Amino acid sequence: MGASYLTVRIQDDKENPLRLSEISEFTEPEEIEAAAPVASTSVTAKNGYTSGSMTLIGTTGSYAQIQDFHMASGRFLKNADVENSSYVVVLTPDTAIELLGRLDAAGETISLEGRNFLVIGVLDEESASSLTGNMGSGFSGSDEDDSDSTVALTGYIPFSTMTRIADNILDVTQLCVSASSSETLDYAQRALEPLLLERFENDEDAFTVTDQSEIMEAMENVDSTMTLMIGGIAVISLLVGGIGIMNIMLVSVTERTREIGIRKAIGAKKRTILLQFLMEALLVSIMGCLAGIAVSWVILKAAGLFTDSMRFEMDLRVAAFAMGFSAVTGILFGLYPANKAAGQKPVEALRHSL
Repeated sequence: MGASYLTVRIQDDKENPLRLSEISEFTEPEEIEAAAPVASTSVTAKNGYTSGSMTLIGTTGSYAQIQDFHMASGRFLKNADVENSSYVVVLTPDTAIELLGRLDAAGETISLEGRNFLVIGVLDEESASSLTGNMGSGFSGSDEDDSDSTVALTGYIPFSTMTRIADNILDVTQLCVSASSSETLDYAQRALEPLLLERFENDEDAFTVTDQSEIMEAMENVDSTMTLMIGGIAVISLLVGGIGIMNIMLVSVTERTREIGIRKAIGAKKRTILLQFLMEALLVSIMGCLAGIAVSWVILKAAGLFTDSMRFEMDLRVAAFAMGFSAVTGILFGLYPANKAAGQKPVEALRHSL
């Protein structure tokens, strides 16, 4: 999510809008490494018979540094592109493949809102997958494409160019600011806020500064809560399963009382009987776990057939942990029946009849 940058949103510009040329002033404190304006709009992208709705993001070259972008081909935006309001665009990998048919698309030309843009670069897969949110809209291919799948089309253009092609974007209302390091993020925020207060007449309500790490912390809290809830359900399920194993083993002990008496009469020790029934309880638990893992694998494969946007797979480490936990559950809940079987007296066991 980009934990080492701040997001600034301007709600009230005091009739003195923030200009693109002022962004560099926010990087003067040593705690702040880079700053970049961000604005987005939706346009129609075309290339030959291929068209789709694309989300365009207007920014500067510093945005790649803030988001830690890497290129699969070509380059990202430069200061010269912003200064000259150049009609250039950087695409995500999916966008390049859908519109141009290949990743190495630098040098190609596409049409955005009827204007020709030169593709100067394509992000790599890792950079594209790190983007927060699905900012792109659906892709619609040529008339011969009967597929129902959609791909998010996203491109990056100079902020100055964005103000020319988008009627509703004239000035900077949002920017990203990165700290010198993730450890100095709080210091960067403290250095940034006085600059913003000075710029907007000391009105704290004129802007908001959002720390991405706060969002991550909130998400981690939600994740922890969900983990506890699901863990509680799992504990109840294991308890019910363990009681089921115990009941099965108690019935088995009752049905095999004469067998236990015969084995003890011919010299079987208490430890031998105990281990026998513990092993049976362990096997019942392991077989149940294997059946559960097999059903889970089938469900994951079936789920993968119905969605293209998500990939499901089974972690072997989790499966191994489940096996170990099931084994422990089988042994714990099998101790009482096994101990009951091992503690029977041979004479009384031989007299038992169903």
